[in-house]
Amino acid sequence: MDKLTRRGLLGTAAAAGISAILPGSPEAEQENTRGARPRRVLRIAHLTDIHVQPNGPARVGMEKAIAAINSMADKPQLLMTGGDQIMDAFGADEARTKAQWDVWQAVMAGNKIPARHTIGNHDVWGWTGPEPRRGKVWAMEVLGLTKPYYSFDQGGWHIVVLDCTQPKGTGYVARLDDPQFEWLTGDLAANKTKPTLIVSHQPLFAACACLDGNNEQSGNWVVPGAWMNIDFRRIKDLFKLNPQVKLAISGHIHLVDEVKYLGVAYSCNGAVSGGWWGGNYQEFAPGFAIVDLFHDGTFTNTFQTYTWK
Repeated sequence: MDKLTRRGLLGTAAAAGISAILPGSPEAEQENTRGARPRRVLRIAHLTDIHVQPNGPARVGMEKAIAAINSMADKPQLLMTGGDQIMDAFGADEARTKAQWDVWQAVMAGNKIPARHTIGNHDVWGWTGPEPRRGKVWAMEVLGLTKPYYSFDQGGWHIVVLDCTQPKGTGYVARLDDPQFEWLTGDLAANKTKPTLIVSHQPLFAACACLDGNNEQSGNWVVPGAWMNIDFRRIKDLFKLNPQVKLAISGHIHLVDEVKYLGVAYSCNGAVSGGWWGGNYQEFAPGFAIVDLFHDGTFTNTFQTYTWK
């Protein structure tokens, strides 16, 4: 049974004043003919897998990551968190969960960049219990969400934030439940003219999921359904019908990769916490990604480290 703690080591409207020129439009073709450079319309800082907690170096590390983003000379217009904001709520009692969220809120109070948030599996406070804030309710309250998945427009791009953590017994599986998939189908159909960015906690598709553990020890590659979306086949079919989907960013694995499949780039953007505040995770140091979105539907996604000790 896949547990929410995954590896068991955790123990407990377009922006105002900006008009988008869409790929394939006469304006875009005219600019390409002139050899003009794409115009950046939105810079995003993607901070995923912060795993903050009251003890140890986590709070100082998160503070330094937030400070690094806010002190950039070319500052992002949007800070996007990628889930697993806190170390772990699923196996924690109410007092421990509150202590973790209190630290997260205190550090985020020092952030001056508009922020949007994604729910990760470690942000879920168990599935069952008499407390009304069980499941994703507590996380949604702290993150200011009315639903665990949503979409919005900024800089001429359409941005879709998904919730891929779904119950499986006492643990979880990475997938979209049917109501969310139906919502996503309608949302993409209603926004076909806008280049689209997808944000999820678990990767929809990733190569690095193969290397997250000894997934080849049976003699075959076996990637658990908690590591990467088990329903990716229907998701990629949906994206094939919606070529405005250009980029999907995620975290969860704490590793960094980019997979291009059927015209969509899937980028797994490491972890602010690296190896859960114990240094690197495999070859990758603590870090975050800077995502630049351009008027013509192109983009760059760049992982960068920061000084956290």
